Amino acid sequence: MVAGLLAISISVLGTTVGAQTRSYDRRPTQTYTYKKPSFYRRHRNLINIAIGTGGGAVLGGIIGGKKGALIGAAAGAGGSALYTYKINPKKRRF
Repeated sequence: MVAGLLAISISVLGTTVGAQTRSYDRRPTQTYTYKKPSFYRRHRNLINIAIGTGGGAVLGGIIGGKKGALIGAAAGAGGSALYTYKINPKKRRF
C-alpha cells in the first residue's frame, strides 16, 4: 500500500516548475509572477479528512472487524472534519 502511494505521489509531485507559476501583464513594462500553491495547500481539507477516515477505519478494523472498520471510518471522518474546519481552520495569507 505504501509503495502504491509513493508511486502516485511521485507522478503528481514531479511536475515541471513552469507549470507551477502564473504570470500576467498589468502594463506593457511590468510583469508580475507568482508561484502556484502546493498540492497540499490547495487540497488541505480533503487530504486531512481522508487521512483521518483511513486511520479510523484501520483502527476500527483491527479492534472490531468489518463493522468496527465502518464505525471507525465514520468516527475518523467526523473527528478530522472537526479538526480541519473548527479547531485548526485555514489561515489566509496575503
